[in-house]
Amino acid sequence: MNIKLKPIPNQQKAEELSKLLNINILLSNLLIQREIDNFENAKSFFRPNLNEIHNPFLMKNMDKAVEKIIKAIENKEKILIYGDYDVDGTTAVALVFDFLGKYHTHIDYYVPDRYTEGYGISTLSIDFAKENNFSLVIALDCGIKSNEKINYANTLGIDFIICDHHEPGEEIPKALAVLDAKQNDCNYPYKELSGCGVGFKLMQAYCIKKNIELDKLFPYLDLLCVSIGADIVPIDGENRIFCYHGLKIINENPRFGIKSLIGISGFKKQFKISDVVFKLAPRINAAGRIHHAKAAINLLISNTEEEAEKWATKLNDSNIYRKELDKIITEEAIEMIENQVDFLSLKSTVLFKNDWNKGVIGIVASRCIEKYYKPTIILTESNGIAAGSARSVHGFDLYNAISNCSDYLAQFGGHTHAAGMTLKIENIENFRKAFEKQVSKTIKEDSLTPQMLVDMEVPLSFVSLKTEKIISQMQPFGPKNMTPVFITKGLIDGGNSRVVGEIHLKLDLHCPTSNIKIAGIAFQKGNLINQIQQKHPFTICYTLEENIFNNIKTVQAQVKEIIFE
Repeated sequence: MNIKLKPIPNQQKAEELSKLLNINILLSNLLIQREIDNFENAKSFFRPNLNEIHNPFLMKNMDKAVEKIIKAIENKEKILIYGDYDVDGTTAVALVFDFLGKYHTHIDYYVPDRYTEGYGISTLSIDFAKENNFSLVIALDCGIKSNEKINYANTLGIDFIICDHHEPGEEIPKALAVLDAKQNDCNYPYKELSGCGVGFKLMQAYCIKKNIELDKLFPYLDLLCVSIGADIVPIDGENRIFCYHGLKIINENPRFGIKSLIGISGFKKQFKISDVVFKLAPRINAAGRIHHAKAAINLLISNTEEEAEKWATKLNDSNIYRKELDKIITEEAIEMIENQVDFLSLKSTVLFKNDWNKGVIGIVASRCIEKYYKPTIILTESNGIAAGSARSVHGFDLYNAISNCSDYLAQFGGHTHAAGMTLKIENIENFRKAFEKQVSKTIKEDSLTPQMLVDMEVPLSFVSLKTEKIISQMQPFGPKNMTPVFITKGLIDGGNSRVVGEIHLKLDLHCPTSNIKIAGIAFQKGNLINQIQQKHPFTICYTLEENIFNNIKTVQAQVKEIIFE
């Protein structure tokens, strides 16, 4: 594990901000690291305001898209809401279908089958639209590279509005309107919306044009918040505003579907973004991974508790089965990696097995990275071709590397950190060699070792309930605003450190120079107990959390790494 300390901000600025906000200078350092260096920025950061979200008409083609929707509704045309089968796609479909359905009765939704249709806009779905007289399709979280499919739809007289957030290709599809802030000539000020976020902006624009109060749209921010957390997009700017208010809805007045998922997860505390990622997202994702993503949408648009509980149970069962598949396939993948004669010298991992479940290969890629820390692509056979999911390591542009090997691919798309692709089975070996060559040529050596980014070194006296309370107000945490990580050196066991739950370490942290003690917990580090109890000095990397025991609140360190000095 590489420990990387963030640069210390300008101390004059930090002192000025410290006085302005009446906070510890170490806390003002944290804010400046997040580019919060004046009162107005701090106010927007700590009190995200829905009045500060951007005008949706700043997005290229938004006016054209909204005009078409209004015209279609006036003419009683049939509208089909189309979306990807992952969390971002299903929340986007649920949001747009449910909201627009309040103003138009001739509306339905369609999500492709992961196994028979694959990712993106499918020919089957266009044929379905034609056969069922849908003249307008709103595609969410996909479509930016579906040039051939859009050309086909155009020949059938079907209009498409594409709402996507993935990187565009060289040629933009000839749809009626393409909404994607990442288009080169799009002036929308925030570029990191989720797919559901683009759908939300389309509905915001519709509200503005039709003089509908935005208060009718804001209750859907819980769905948008779930999409942002699950898709691991930055939680800064507009996304921070959406997440902040979406989490409030999840915690105070969740829709029936989300309330049922929370109940079935057994989680009883206030939800944070990390809880959305680990408690809600896997269950929503499991629908499309194991059976069909329609179950997830049915859950999210449920109008009664009974209906929501039925779908939540179905999703939970799918998630249990998904975990079993995940475990089996990960074990097989690890065995394949370790049987490769050159696996130690390889800078990447590309594996193929024709009977692996397509729904979990992305998770398996992530598991392999946890163990070997190399850019990883897991492939399986689907409808006679190879379909793959790719995951990256820190500091490496996966999408760029894959695009440089596109001669061997039928289709690909994604982000810097995650991507998907299809290719002929006979091209796998050539693709594997090309990808390894590309990774070897471009990856930096430190990207091949896990990295822990530490905000700053602090004394143990910095740790207090007051400090933790201020830091907790910096939520929601996520990319571009990660939970602050601290490093403190020169600690020893205070005499009461012990193993709990067989594998975890309950720490009694003592700084001998200041004689300060605090409690800590280090998950899955129980094997270090002997070194700790022998009073060897050590350094810890940790985050702060509130701990409540017998109704008494204390602060404790959640220890991520222990380094013996």
